[in-house]
Amino acid sequence: MPSNTTAGPWYKHLWPWIIIGILTTSVCLSLTMVTIAVRNPVNLVTDNYYEAGKGINRSLDRELLAQQLGLKADLRLDELTGEVQLRLTGDSAPQRVELNLISPTQPAKDRKVVLNMSAPGRYVGQLEDRVEGRRFVELLGEQEGQVWRLFEEEKVEHGETLQLGDEALQGAEHLEK
Repeated sequence: MPSNTTAGPWYKHLWPWIIIGILTTSVCLSLTMVTIAVRNPVNLVTDNYYEAGKGINRSLDRELLAQQLGLKADLRLDELTGEVQLRLTGDSAPQRVELNLISPTQPAKDRKVVLNMSAPGRYVGQLEDRVEGRRFVELLGEQEGQVWRLFEEEKVEHGETLQLGDEALQGAEHLEK
């Protein structure tokens, strides 16, 4: 006796719908990832490695100049007033210095403060908003037409004193050898 089994239409079976679901999910996730990538470009990657390398050499020259001048700095951020106080020791006394608080991963959180001399070796400036957390602290000044640089990675907290110059000098000596 022959058996008459009819398979029925494809859309009444489970497996085609499972396959269609997997394909639809993968297309939706792919489009979501493309949208995220287009709206949030990676800005930490540079295409011009040659220019970045030249910048590193300029930074090292600036740090070596700071070492030769024997520069050290104590930096304090006041939580209530936003005032930045700097005490600079060494053989340089510019009228103003530039303080950059650089976020390693979020350029929107970078802050630049110009500090003006209030007394010999003392500088004062004003922060517009609160800055806390891990930052690259860069201090730039000028001595006889040459720019020097103190640079440290620090955890910035209001009310605490940051010291710049000691670790940078050790790093510059290591690079010089």
